[in-house]
Amino acid sequence: MKRRAFLLSAGGAAAGMVLLPQLARAEAGRIDWYTGSDQNILDFWTNIVQPKFEAANPGITLNLVDAGDNAGLQAIGDRAVAAMASSADPQADIFESFDPRLPKGAIEAGLYVNIKEAGLSNYSKINPLAFDGDYSVPYRGSQVLLAYDTTKLDPANAPKTFADLIAWIKANPGQFIYNRPDKGGSGGNFVRRAIYEVNGNDTSKFTVDNYSAEAADAALKPAWDLLMDLAPSLFDGGAYTAGNTPSLQLLSQSAVTMIPAWSDQALQAISTGVLPETTGLVQLSDLGLPGGFSRSVILANGVNKDAALKLADFLLTEEIQSAVLTELGGFPGVAWDYVSPELRDKYKDVIPTTIPVFPGGDWEKAINDGWYRNVAPNVVRE
Repeated sequence: MKRRAFLLSAGGAAAGMVLLPQLARAEAGRIDWYTGSDQNILDFWTNIVQPKFEAANPGITLNLVDAGDNAGLQAIGDRAVAAMASSADPQADIFESFDPRLPKGAIEAGLYVNIKEAGLSNYSKINPLAFDGDYSVPYRGSQVLLAYDTTKLDPANAPKTFADLIAWIKANPGQFIYNRPDKGGSGGNFVRRAIYEVNGNDTSKFTVDNYSAEAADAALKPAWDLLMDLAPSLFDGGAYTAGNTPSLQLLSQSAVTMIPAWSDQALQAISTGVLPETTGLVQLSDLGLPGGFSRSVILANGVNKDAALKLADFLLTEEIQSAVLTELGGFPGVAWDYVSPELRDKYKDVIPTTIPVFPGGDWEKAINDGWYRNVAPNVVRE
């Protein structure tokens, strides 16, 4: 699922095209950094990380390049694998957010640095929930949580479990809405949390490798029944927004009392005044709504690999991890013990104890198709 598809303009690029950035020949002391993330992430690096890192490391500069999306990053990764075979310059040092399992066979070919063995001074600070193998550096996270209007709902009465949430929605008809699961991760992960709920909150039932049509039918049908039963209690008797942003807009207009929302998007919306300061945020305590961490990978054959490792270590410092919270609205990649007490107290209601990560691929297609067919058959799929 695209992290925040609402940010993409339909006219941004011709369908099916992958436009790669022009690769410049590597220079000593210049870290060639690539991202496929949204503009807010590139802005964070441009305005926060780059000036702080360069000031702390004279003689090293950051060359920040927008690869467009993950497909653009993977294409650069393909080139880097090919460069290994010929001992050529890959013209890249670090991918800001990428799965080291891609391109297929890249880890086995030795494309990425083993971070666990790289000797980063801040490695021990990483949040245990954030680890996903030894070849990436988790530095920021985001998770879907519940955003609500505290002028209409006392924080003491905010739902703390999924069962409490369903009971609250039914007791307050018209005051909750979520977006279509294929139109943004906040609604999509609310649907996935419902799937977990009817499967005993056993996250091990859902992996990339255990999908089958039969397993999907058995696991998803109870969730469709739950969500169909819930539909009449939603806003406008069963309406669904077309994205993350429209849900936030309904909350900001007091049209609804509660929505599922991405943590970083909600925190930024509050800090910029898009959502009022009276907006409350809460995470479920029985099993959190799904989310995940973004992880950087270092190319082992990059000309400036050592400088890139300095950058990876710098990302885990308290200065940058605090900025992830205050400037980006994300979760820190380090354990919360390494965040200032003031920030821990400020965000105590959204500190996750669990961050379930639902697989994509065939599971994603089955969820989207099944939701439209079984939960919202009258909604026209765009």
